[in-house]
Amino acid sequence: MSLKKRIAEDMKTALKARETVRLSAIRMLHAEIRKREVDTRTELDDPDVLAILEKMVKQRKESLSHYEAAKRADLADVERTEIGKLMGILKAQLANKADMALVSKLVKARLG
Repeated sequence: MSLKKRIAEDMKTALKARETVRLSAIRMLHAEIRKREVDTRTELDDPDVLAILEKMVKQRKESLSHYEAAKRADLADVERTEIGKLMGILKAQLANKADMALVSKLVKARLG
């Protein structure tokens, strides 16, 4: 199953289970994927979706550092939760396809 299809299924599951935080993170990801597809007029494949995920995690980490510097713990907590949900989606997608230790290392290297 492609990442896009899996994300769509996860969105339906979160909606049915009324998991608002998870649903919010998945919807944000889904919207970014759709936006990129409309902008490029192509259908994204798994590497493109992973690139979007990495970019979104990086954005959340940057926001987190700004919120922590501004002593806004409430907003920092929201960003931490979104990062956790996005990484959770990534881990679920790559469970038997990649070495998660290596994926985590590469994501940290790319973000840091």
